Amino acid sequence: MNTITNSPETLRAAMVNNVKAAGHATSPAVEHAMRTVPRHAFVPESSVEDAYDDIAVITKRASDGSALSCASVPTIVAMMLDQLQVQPGNRVLEIGAGTGYNAALLTQLTGPGGVVTTVDIDPEVTAGARRGLDATGNEHVEVITRDGSLGAPENAPYDRIIFTVGAWDLTPAFWEQLAPDGRLVVPLRWRGQTRSVAFVRDGDTLVSDSLELCGFVPMIGQEGERSGAIDADGLVTLYWDADQTIDAAQLSGVLDQPKEIVWSEVLVGPQEPFDGIWLRITGHDSRICRIAADRAAVDAGLCTPAIPARSPALADDDSLAYLVFRKVEEGRFELGAIGHGPYGGHLAGQLCNEIEAWNHDRNARPTVRACLAGSPSSAISVDQAMNYEVIEKAASRLVVSVP
Repeated sequence: MNTITNSPETLRAAMVNNVKAAGHATSPAVEHAMRTVPRHAFVPESSVEDAYDDIAVITKRASDGSALSCASVPTIVAMMLDQLQVQPGNRVLEIGAGTGYNAALLTQLTGPGGVVTTVDIDPEVTAGARRGLDATGNEHVEVITRDGSLGAPENAPYDRIIFTVGAWDLTPAFWEQLAPDGRLVVPLRWRGQTRSVAFVRDGDTLVSDSLELCGFVPMIGQEGERSGAIDADGLVTLYWDADQTIDAAQLSGVLDQPKEIVWSEVLVGPQEPFDGIWLRITGHDSRICRIAADRAAVDAGLCTPAIPARSPALADDDSLAYLVFRKVEEGRFELGAIGHGPYGGHLAGQLCNEIEAWNHDRNARPTVRACLAGSPSSAISVDQAMNYEVIEKAASRLVVSVP
């Protein structure tokens, strides 16, 4: 009886039911693909239970234990495929071959008239993906070992491009290889947070129509994010972008200065997301960054961010403020900010203002536009009545505008 209960077919059905309960696989085509493709065949060294759990199955690690490649969390896979909106007959490029599972799903979505190409820089990863694809009858998927930032011009143009690795930048290859009106879905990192951005091509501009919170193994070779510890023991770290003027050395020791706490009177439930605050701030404040505190720093009360590993912070010269919360009643938490440094209280107040603005319309989302670095300002049209922030990357420029 236990064998039947834990059969791959039963577990796969339960996985898809869980994905749909989370609000993903809204497309019947995506649901059908996930019910059809045997995920366990792509992670043969894992148990069948892990293969169908809503977890990332790590398939390769670095010497320090960090993940280098994995089969992504099924809910995230479904979410991004919903964003991609693959149509039968599409030509699709995937950056980040992983286990080959996502390429097999893409093959189901494109149908017999489609073309799927997957690229990865790591030959061990592409070899594993090739084995998984061949073992499941997907020999026709082309697997290429190459730096993903170069794309795959030999099969371009593509109607759809999807990244299954985290990207800090978008290189010219994706403008060259994405078809007019094509869609590109990418876990894109800016100001310390990562969003799965669904872009639609409009001439030489990519315009977002969907932004979803996510996290991914980063692409190799994109070093645009900076980081630095701000305490003597290296327990608290800031992360910021190359185009920001943040200086961790200038903030060294700031957490030892008296703290000022400001509360917003905005309440959230225990499972209620508040990541939209961070996203919204990226559209109009160049001081926004990520703060991460080790458990020892939290336990000692040195730094207590709302989410210790990743919370938004405002850094300005020698002052800092970051997002916190406190329990005020059963099942309800109040959002606020803690500030340190000469202007810490002022920054904490500004962060609370941002919390209140987000609370006014929690479902509002900025629009992200992308063009190649060096493009004229006229290349991206932004409603001048909106707040917006220009984010300069090595190969591209983002404009994040807030309604």
